[in-house]
Amino acid sequence: MDAFSDVLRVIRLAGGVFLEAEFTAPWCINGKVSTDLCKPFLVTPRHIIASHFVAQGHMRLRVDGDELVDVHAGELVLLSRNDEHSFGSDLNAAATPAYQIIQPPQAGGISRIKYGGGGEATQILCGYLGSETSFSPLLLSLPRVLKLDVRATASGAWIESSFRFAVSEIAAGRMGSATVIAKLSELLFVEAVSQYVASLPAERRGWLAGLRDPQIGRALALLHGRPTEDWTAEALALEVGMSRSVFAERFTYLIGQPPMHYLSLWRMHLAAQRLREGHESVAQVAVAVGYESEAAFSRAFKRQFGTSPGGWRGKG
Repeated sequence: MDAFSDVLRVIRLAGGVFLEAEFTAPWCINGKVSTDLCKPFLVTPRHIIASHFVAQGHMRLRVDGDELVDVHAGELVLLSRNDEHSFGSDLNAAATPAYQIIQPPQAGGISRIKYGGGGEATQILCGYLGSETSFSPLLLSLPRVLKLDVRATASGAWIESSFRFAVSEIAAGRMGSATVIAKLSELLFVEAVSQYVASLPAERRGWLAGLRDPQIGRALALLHGRPTEDWTAEALALEVGMSRSVFAERFTYLIGQPPMHYLSLWRMHLAAQRLREGHESVAQVAVAVGYESEAAFSRAFKRQFGTSPGGWRGKG
């Protein structure tokens, strides 16, 4: 999954656990991760993927319009679009807004909730993955809710124990463990997406389905590996052994946009990364991502991100 690795490198997911909750049945909570909850761990992200790890007990979760998801101890759920959602032991009960019962952190620790009717206990660690840039083809390919059985992964026991230890360190005020949580959160995201890709039916469309397709996946790898090349649909089709018309049709069907439009989008995300992290001039960044004209690059960048390249850098 070279293209997938490229996307992760550019959007630079980072995360943390901001809340430890102890619930007793019956209980039902309504919530959504706010950017304020992420501030102790990193600069307020533009895009948030919410997460809930059930350390003990079990819960049910539902995003409006979707089916119920049962989550048991050792399982993690990711809400790829940070939708408002309800979770609890009984989702038919009146939902309490999470912000009403969150206890603020003490001396650099994490926030806590202790709530419920006194019955069966459930412990949940709530967190997020955040990024300064979202990569729409990837995010639109993901379901609104992804579930991962952490214990069933190759390194499940190690990941779970490390996750618990890092959270306990944060709770004790030792914030250096936030870095460990960020890396573990990214690893769990990759595991969840990989499992999801493996389960996709043959007829599924979207960026991840395109990544799995032998020829379209190869084309994505070429675009990601050599983004400044003067690509055409004909050149890509030749590289992957297809006719231009069949290639263009299949790429557009799976990815949701023509190959050259996709290349423009990818160049914009590479440019955003270089502007945020480096000291190159706008003209140098333009050339580095395949534009001969700084003016053309600036227009394309503003269409994509709603601000000029200089404005984007100034927000870093």
